[in-house]
Amino acid sequence: MKAAEMSSQIRQNFHQDCEAAINRQINLELYASYVYLSMAYYFERDDKSLPNFAKFFHKQSKEEREHAEKLMSLQNKRGGKIFLQDVRKPDRDEWGSGLEALECALQLEKSWRITLC
Repeated sequence: MKAAEMSSQIRQNFHQDCEAAINRQINLELYASYVYLSMAYYFERDDKSLPNFAKFFHKQSKEEREHAEKLMSLQNKRGGKIFLQDVRKPDRDEWGSGLEALECALQLEKSWRITLC
């Protein structure tokens, strides 16, 4: 069977634009997970030692990864194809104080709202 003939047998009423948008959102969720993971391990460093911030950001990272996994599951259920892209590295490696990291996290969450609109 040729590649062009190998379309999903369950794909129905699922526009290609929706499939592409879900794939973009998967990448954004994985990026957010990556950023939060960076923050978590930053606050676990011995020179920072803020375990509750680390715990919070580990939880956020897991939540974002779970969002990506749910979107991948949805993509499969609808007969779409998952096209994973490179996940870009966080814009920074140092997160400053807990307050500064929380402000960055807030900006990250706000940027997703804009992307989804």
